[in-house]
Amino acid sequence: MIKIPWEFHATNENFKRMNQLLEIAIEAAVKGGKAIMEIYRSGDFGVEMKSDNSPLTLADRAAHEVIEQDLVKTDIPILSEEGEHNDYEERKDWSQLWIVDPLDGTKEFVKKTGEFTVNIALIENNYPVLGVVFVPATGVLYYGDAKDGAYKLMLNSDWEENFSLSEQIKGAVKLPSNQRNEKLQIVASVSHLSKETEDFAEILKEKFGKADFVSVGSSLKICKVAEGTADIYPRLGPTMEWDTAAGQAVAESAGALFINWKTLKRFDYNRPNLLNNWFVVSGNKIPEEELVVMIKESKL
Repeated sequence: MIKIPWEFHATNENFKRMNQLLEIAIEAAVKGGKAIMEIYRSGDFGVEMKSDNSPLTLADRAAHEVIEQDLVKTDIPILSEEGEHNDYEERKDWSQLWIVDPLDGTKEFVKKTGEFTVNIALIENNYPVLGVVFVPATGVLYYGDAKDGAYKLMLNSDWEENFSLSEQIKGAVKLPSNQRNEKLQIVASVSHLSKETEDFAEILKEKFGKADFVSVGSSLKICKVAEGTADIYPRLGPTMEWDTAAGQAVAESAGALFINWKTLKRFDYNRPNLLNNWFVVSGNKIPEEELVVMIKESKL
């Protein structure tokens, strides 16, 4: 199993600090979700196209502003999809940073599928140590850190008006769940399904026989593996650091693997190039050694 470096085991003071940062990240994610839902219900998305032909909406900007207001108080630098992307010469000296996607799954937002998320991760020495993924359309909150593990929480229906973390967190369920899938559950992107991903899914089906192919939007795919409702998520296509950092923190905190397809090592962050390599997220149904062999032999 890939070992997760953890820098906060030393003192109770560091444990307390990590809990504080997790609470701040959760509060920021929920506030960002509220800003998103106000625009979602208005129907006036203000859609523009960015240089990479991906959509940008008023909700992306509104969520970014709300989240940044909370995170900036921690005095930890922020790398947000909708914020300033500092040059690597400046970023390389950051031992800690927040990586944020204020609205992951903008295409799903525009389509009104509900499968979009708010992603916030804390990176420590190039690896995610804390992550929050919030699904504002359903009120589902995933969060995790390497100290306490990963959890799923269904917020009360009135969360936009009355959110109290101290009260609602009592209902959190630790991940992964006890669910055991009879068939291999392969989760993939709704909007970004590549031929290579389909080819690797066929390899998995040949290996494991019975398998279902399930399409889900945004970082929900990673969370499905973290909770155990999906067994594996191969992403053989382009993503950016803010697309994966929070999900990786949740998945790894739940005991899942997050493997760089090219290096066969754990994904790292705050790199010179913010474009991710291909990757695979896998739960406990497929042993790491077996997965690595399949990646090598796939020749994709």
